[in-house]
Amino acid sequence: MALHNTAQVVIGAQFGDEGKGRLIDYYAARVGDEGIVIRFNGGAQAGHTVVTPEGVRHVFSHVGSGAFVGAATFLSRFFVSNPILFLREIESLAGKGVPPAVYVDPQSPVTTPYDMMINQIVERERGAERHGSCGIGFGETIERNLRPAYALTVADLAERAVLADKLDAIRREYAPARLARLGFAGAVDRNAGLLLSDGVLERFIEDVGRFLRGVTVAEIQAGTRGRPLLFEGAQGLLLDQDRGFFPYVTRSNTGLRNVLALAAELALTQLEVTYVTRAYTTRHGAGPLPHEVPEKPYPGIVDATNIPNDWQGALRFGWLDLDVLRDAIAGDLAEAERLPGLAIKPRLAVTCLDQVQDKITYFRDGVPKQMAVGEFVATLAEAVEADEVLHGFGLDQKLIISR
Repeated sequence: MALHNTAQVVIGAQFGDEGKGRLIDYYAARVGDEGIVIRFNGGAQAGHTVVTPEGVRHVFSHVGSGAFVGAATFLSRFFVSNPILFLREIESLAGKGVPPAVYVDPQSPVTTPYDMMINQIVERERGAERHGSCGIGFGETIERNLRPAYALTVADLAERAVLADKLDAIRREYAPARLARLGFAGAVDRNAGLLLSDGVLERFIEDVGRFLRGVTVAEIQAGTRGRPLLFEGAQGLLLDQDRGFFPYVTRSNTGLRNVLALAAELALTQLEVTYVTRAYTTRHGAGPLPHEVPEKPYPGIVDATNIPNDWQGALRFGWLDLDVLRDAIAGDLAEAERLPGLAIKPRLAVTCLDQVQDKITYFRDGVPKQMAVGEFVATLAEAVEADEVLHGFGLDQKLIISR
């Protein structure tokens, strides 16, 4: 991998949970501690699992998934920083002997406790009509930052008194107005004790101080200079805010759009883009899932990361649809046409092949089909026009590349 003009990019091609963390770990291991992982979308709702050869396991959210092999992390201006959850992750990694180097763009939006409160209050109030949010305030942070009077970025965190005033305005003015706009004005009084708690405000200011001591604030050119670059996506193409099944989407562009903006700033000339899919489809949370099945499609499926929770329920499963996959990838690659000076080298990664039976069930042209694993991978590569395919057969086995 060239240091200055080429970067690896890993993008989920489904609804998330495809194995992006493992791919980043794989690519990062090839460049070692010189590499830096750029988080180009999403926020702390990411859950990218990596297991070391020694069996040490971590689910990465803020920190890039290359940290086990020494790669640094850069949180771009398209990434939403959550100081509360960042500190939890840093503490968890410290217990595993990993002290990651983390850089953050000063324009990275910042999640407050009030964004998390609004998110969780609204999802509870929606009941059976909830949107399947993670409940950590990611989308609410994006929404609030559209209003300059209440916007908060990493650059705004340094002055304690200024921060305290901004937080007070958010909890007293913005939060009640936002809940009313969403149709839940009555929830303001029911949650007033939490929204107006001075203890919550003061604790967050302390967390912000610890957050700032744990990162280096820098713009992307300075934070990544001279390093091999790995762009790590969050969620998947079918959750993209402009292409997914609205309103069951994330407030983020999950494909190449943000990468292209950053690539232009970094004067990159080539992106090696790996689109990741499981051998079947999963979705965590509410919303459409093509060819959904009521239980695991293969008895060998094991997923220790996506455990049932109050906000998104249990992981859902479906058969893989090659046409949906093809169209999602083709639509994303079309984004790159607006930067003719940037070469794109796409490849496909298929994970969880160790969890399926001898024959894989999938859909093509609306028709269910069955095929042996090797033939299925070749058919999949042909469907999405991928010259290279990485095969994933389990956490303890190496990825296999076929051309």
